[in-house]
Amino acid sequence: MLIAQISDTHVRPQGQLYHGVADSNRMLAQAIAHLHALDRRPDLVLLTGDLVDQGLADEYAMARALLAELTIPYLVIPGNHDEREAFRLAFADHAWLPASGPLHYCVDDHPVRIVALDSTVPGAHHGAIDAAGLDWLHATLAADRAKPTLVVLHHPPFASGIPYMDQYALRAPERLAQVIQQFDNIEAVLCGHMHRQMLRRWAGTVACACPSTTTEIALRLQPGARPASYMAPPACMLHLWNAGQGMVSHTSTIGDFEGPFDFA
Repeated sequence: MLIAQISDTHVRPQGQLYHGVADSNRMLAQAIAHLHALDRRPDLVLLTGDLVDQGLADEYAMARALLAELTIPYLVIPGNHDEREAFRLAFADHAWLPASGPLHYCVDDHPVRIVALDSTVPGAHHGAIDAAGLDWLHATLAADRAKPTLVVLHHPPFASGIPYMDQYALRAPERLAQVIQQFDNIEAVLCGHMHRQMLRRWAGTVACACPSTTTEIALRLQPGARPASYMAPPACMLHLWNAGQGMVSHTSTIGDFEGPFDFA
């Protein structure tokens, strides 16, 4: 099974730029075209939060219009720039989305089970999963301890070392880790939020943050560093799972580059 992951698309209303610099709508369209052009068609696309930039109805309408061009089944989770109820309304036709409460869900229609967590905190940019959400996660994971599983949430459950991003991290990640580490069939924990690729061994599995299709957060590790972003080449991730081998993850840069050349 090939699972594509795109994240932090920050869709804006028609004609508006993300932070006044990035045409995030065009960049999402390019990401979709990139997935369609791959030599192997993904079986599923995961969009891991910050689908839109300000949680506006016009942004969700634009996101749905852009995603209508995607010919691959997809799943979405909210991020801190999304608005939960507007998000729910925008995807009300998707049966996997709960009708009320946090947007946790499980999709078990594929060789790899997808367990999605809503880590958003209304009105805030940090993440959190409350006790009820952790109980739901434990019960969902316990329902099948054998099937390969991906846990998906927006906020990475680890510190990045970038101080101005870590202030908006997932709170109390050790509580999530206490649940995750009880299950040895979790292939990975997939996240967004950081606008950078990041990997960490965590809770007995691998936690992975996906790059953004828009801007890249500057790698500034010193305390007090000024927040900044770059117009770096956008990217997505491709997670390839095979029975008996497990999962390997690739970063796929989006854009028109010279090549391909014969392997030398």
